[in-house]
Amino acid sequence: MNFKNKRILSFFLSMALVIGILVGAVPASAESTTKLTIVHVNDVHGNVTDDGENIIGFAKLKTVVDNLKAENPNVLLLGGGDMIHGTNLVTLSKGDVMINLMNALKFDASVIGNHEFDYNTERLVELKEKAKFPFLGANIVKKDGSKAEFEEYVIKEFEGLKVGIFGLSTEETVYKANPTFFKDIEFSSPVEVAEKMVKKLQDEKVDIIIALTHLGLDEESKKAGATLSSDVAEKVKGIDVIVDGHSHTELPEGKLVEDTLIVQANEHMKRIGIAELEIADGKVVNKTAKLLDYEGTKEVTPNEEIKAEIEKVEEENKKVLETVIGKTTVKLEGERTVVRGNESNLGNLLTDAMLNLSGADVAITNGGGIRASIEAGDITLDNIHTVFPFSNYPVVIEVTGKALLEALEFGNDAYPEVAGKFPHVAGMTYKIDPNKEVGNRIVDLLVNGEKLDLDKKYKVVTNDFMSVGGDGYTMFEGAPVLAQYGLLSEVIAEYITELGEIAPEVEGRVIGLPLETTEAEPVEETQEVVEPVEEEKEEASEQIPAPEVKPEAKKYTVKSGDVLWRIAKEFNTTWEELAKFNSLKNPNLIFPNQVILVP
Repeated sequence: MNFKNKRILSFFLSMALVIGILVGAVPASAESTTKLTIVHVNDVHGNVTDDGENIIGFAKLKTVVDNLKAENPNVLLLGGGDMIHGTNLVTLSKGDVMINLMNALKFDASVIGNHEFDYNTERLVELKEKAKFPFLGANIVKKDGSKAEFEEYVIKEFEGLKVGIFGLSTEETVYKANPTFFKDIEFSSPVEVAEKMVKKLQDEKVDIIIALTHLGLDEESKKAGATLSSDVAEKVKGIDVIVDGHSHTELPEGKLVEDTLIVQANEHMKRIGIAELEIADGKVVNKTAKLLDYEGTKEVTPNEEIKAEIEKVEEENKKVLETVIGKTTVKLEGERTVVRGNESNLGNLLTDAMLNLSGADVAITNGGGIRASIEAGDITLDNIHTVFPFSNYPVVIEVTGKALLEALEFGNDAYPEVAGKFPHVAGMTYKIDPNKEVGNRIVDLLVNGEKLDLDKKYKVVTNDFMSVGGDGYTMFEGAPVLAQYGLLSEVIAEYITELGEIAPEVEGRVIGLPLETTEAEPVEETQEVVEPVEEEKEEASEQIPAPEVKPEAKKYTVKSGDVLWRIAKEFNTTWEELAKFNSLKNPNLIFPNQVILVP
């Protein structure tokens, strides 16, 4: 064989060897591929109970996690912040119940959201000590330069896989929780801290780096100077996945920014997020994200132990709700017909509590948020949670006098008809003139005794629902947020506890002026027409009888806060009789200074 042929043979033998190696490497590569599943929820706000419609609940979440672990043991369960506060089920224990449930579900980590501070910083530290998982907050530091009580990161190890997780909290926390809680701590730049955390975890030789953040993707936060999760993804290299919260964003397939996948699962356990990563030779080669909604979990069997634990807490809470927190010597008026169209003593009490807590210039809240009255006597927590069943909380925003006037004009545009948007106020007084055109009905408006300045900026404490345009208060949308507090129910309960005995009054904060109507109109409608006797019919047909007021009829002038049934009770009659006698088309619609005839 000549040299040339030998060289050709050698070449083919070499190629065969290479091909053989490559063919043999395929199954080896497949075997070395590892999968990591990340199950995540965010902004749960205490919603752990399956409501049968939207909220999936923790019992089903436990089953979902267990089923995934049965397929692949490499599963992480992460919380994106705002977990421990928001519903009676968890707030009555000041978060203790939520920690117990998260322990039972074996959460691997949870980031500290702004609402984690709602009970106060000391309580959060107590809950952190009780948790069997780390509360992560790498950018939470003490002002004196010492390390805060919260862990920066945690490393989770699986077979052949090392995962580093660090936490970042929003800078907005200092004003989206009670500002008095942050005398000793502050929030460092998420971007700068993220860069340091990535370096630390890389030094620890981790295979995957996860940023567990409560930063969000809300552009309004960015306008206020806060860092978004997308900012971190753009500016910090080396983060494989950002598990996010805060903005309540729904990302059905995640959001890829640079090389980082951002995932977020809406709010209130309405979605369960599942992200899957494939790792080969220590590198992430594929990552995907999806969300499970309520419909997608209909066939999931709730975990019996978690379900039983939640039901047990609900029973125990019933006993707590019987706790007496104070006493009222007068009935606190919360009837729909009162609070949706008139100043009420209960509306005054609520706005006073909001003003007392926040130190704002004025308070405003919608009558539709008040759902019941409280009779004179002892006041229990159950009374408070019946009157204020929603998870609303006070928010201090900054608006101009012009926007405040627009809010009052809007809230009273239906007066004297009832409407859920009807505003209850503190720190200001005004009159409504229903005879004027809509948009120009508010007169004699005073803020703390002084005439409203349209150009001046005022601190307004309202509820979170209205602060983002709820009930149509769009003039509040986008206003700078200066502070946020706990639930309205907690705020008023603490206020009553502090006062002990209360007797709030209707003070004339909101005065409705009478409609300009002729006095003869209601009399004419109630006047009976006497049928003339046969021989007088022809003469009677030529005459129109003049209306007369029955001599036995009394006159009652409606006062602010009145309702027809209470007027009827005062005169030993019924509201039906009064409505019929006065030809009231809508018995719920009476207004101050209106004259009611009493038979």
